[in-house]
Amino acid sequence: MGLLTIGTFAKASRLSPKALRLYDELGLLTPARVDPVSGYRLYALEQLDQARLVAWLRRLGMPLARIQQVCALESAAAAQEIRAFWAQVEADTAARRDLASFLIDHLSWKDPAMSPTTEPLGIRYAALSDSGLVRGSNQDTAYADSRLLAVADGYGSAGAPAGAAAIDVLRRLEIDRIPAGDLLNVLEDAIEQAKQAVNGVAGPGPSPEETGTTLTAMLWTGSQLALVHIGDSRVHLLRDGELFQITHDHTMVQSMVDEGRLTPEEAASHPQRSLLLRALGQGADGSPDMRLHDARQGDRYLLCSDGLSTVVPTDEIRRVLSGIRDPEQAVLELIALANGSGGPDNVSCVVADVVALQQ
Repeated sequence: MGLLTIGTFAKASRLSPKALRLYDELGLLTPARVDPVSGYRLYALEQLDQARLVAWLRRLGMPLARIQQVCALESAAAAQEIRAFWAQVEADTAARRDLASFLIDHLSWKDPAMSPTTEPLGIRYAALSDSGLVRGSNQDTAYADSRLLAVADGYGSAGAPAGAAAIDVLRRLEIDRIPAGDLLNVLEDAIEQAKQAVNGVAGPGPSPEETGTTLTAMLWTGSQLALVHIGDSRVHLLRDGELFQITHDHTMVQSMVDEGRLTPEEAASHPQRSLLLRALGQGADGSPDMRLHDARQGDRYLLCSDGLSTVVPTDEIRRVLSGIRDPEQAVLELIALANGSGGPDNVSCVVADVVALQQ
């Protein structure tokens, strides 16, 4: 068997001799032979494919420990593992992109009141929560006023008060008086206070982790809506007749869709589709998604719990939002659709329209 010196093998594999020595020490790429006299590492031609795979995975930024796992797998399983890794990279990048956009928006934001050509905007809203047709109690909370739109989907023995406690923290914020550059810190502090409020509701009992809540809210700043999102409630935006989902579910099933392990159709009927990866509650990951939306006159926002989104098709939601002008009537119709589909869960909706204020 012809063997290659470490220098020749390094050139062929696009790995440096230093990297090859490290991978040997880690057991990731062991030489075919080590010369007993000189100590030189010698490699077989058959090792080139694995060495090149290691080089490519390092270029992807994959940690060495995970590369070792990939290299031990059959081709199909290795491809699946690489797909899952890259999906996580893209998710992390998207989260950083959202944060960068948030900061850019705030640092470049100008008070619209300073411009005589800017038409003042406000929101017209309605909120309603219903227990559905199956559940014996309602653990959802829906809230709307001229400054705050929010839906919380509680779970556990004190789910309803947990959701109400989280929303109550946001109700106390005076967003319109907060300098633009401070808004991100204020919202992060508010989420921390909401965590503490939820934990206080859960109490010091033997299983406080069994109580928690999702929280999806939009805070009106006068010309923009600041989004705070944790869990699997959703926000949709109807703009120019098109309906967009502007939140991402924090569920195990959604993460499997992101990684390519499930199709959206499979996720819709998955038995663990309600298993949360993020929530406000003892021991839960309460990291929020936060972003800023510039409001346009004519925009319509829908905030809803999964009691609506899991049973009413998106086309039906769009039909109601497009066809019923009054927010209160739209909310009533959406909840009727959820109950008409069996009402298996509590359902909560907030509909808000961005409108020009009368001067």
